[in-house]
Amino acid sequence: MSLTIVFLDRNMIGPGIVIRRPAFEHEWVDYGATVPGEVVDRLSGAAIAVTNKVRLTADVLSALPDLRMIAVAATGVDVIDLEACRARQIVVSNIRGYATHTVPEHTFALILSLMRHLPRYRVEVLDHRWQREGQFCFFNEPIRDLSGATLGIIGCGSIGRAVGDIGAAFGMRVLFHDDYVDTAPAGTALVSLDELLREADVVSCHCPLTPETRGLIGAAEFDRMKTTAIVVNAARGGVVDEAALCAAIDANKIAGAGVDVLTAEPPPADDPMMRLARHPNVILTPHIAWAGVGAMQTLCDQLIDNIEAFVRGAPANTVAP
Repeated sequence: MSLTIVFLDRNMIGPGIVIRRPAFEHEWVDYGATVPGEVVDRLSGAAIAVTNKVRLTADVLSALPDLRMIAVAATGVDVIDLEACRARQIVVSNIRGYATHTVPEHTFALILSLMRHLPRYRVEVLDHRWQREGQFCFFNEPIRDLSGATLGIIGCGSIGRAVGDIGAAFGMRVLFHDDYVDTAPAGTALVSLDELLREADVVSCHCPLTPETRGLIGAAEFDRMKTTAIVVNAARGGVVDEAALCAAIDANKIAGAGVDVLTAEPPPADDPMMRLARHPNVILTPHIAWAGVGAMQTLCDQLIDNIEAFVRGAPANTVAP
């Protein structure tokens, strides 16, 4: 019996990435993008839905009696109503461990750029500031080394630990905060959120978005940070309160921010974060920390592995039921 598999947002995967087809009889349907009003029609009759960011709500699921599996082409599953899936015995599988190199590398690209003011120096070189200074160098912005600085990491999972490894290689003191682990990697320390915020020169978020972590870094947390601290969010939009971040930057409560994820993606043109992106001490990237070519191929290979495992009767990487 042939199963219908529908990928609702194939454009979330780079065009050069190969998605092999499952090794069983099936019909595969790709849609580049899907808006909410199209979901039920496109999944009608499908046994397996593939989604990266298209939401599958309880109302949508109730209209899809043939749906047996949701293969999430990402780690985060907050776009899926898991309780509704459990009630309907719909298996949900996600992707794990694929981004343990690419996200930490992007994180440190942001950290190094901010600590050394690379975007501002680039603009000033293009503006002929070097020639106007008339000497072999100019340094109107402080250039801060990572060696000896304190890196505070929120989230002690595989990505957070990989960020810690890179920080340690730079000679940084590494602190972790995670309410769900009991020990930190050797050579690091597991501390309260308050201590991490007070001690860190760099605060880097690598936790999932849950009801407990939504708005985890807000106005009160920015008040506890050093005025020289920078904040990086390559986790999920919503972990950092964006209004509070804008206020903290505007008031010079922190020294800078690197942001790869937002609550609204893409943000409206008049979103306060778009204004903040013009600040010389802020770097906003369009949710690309995960998107290294190698990582994206690993994601797609694991996606098909998950689908094949489900069809064999041995579901893998399940988050529901």
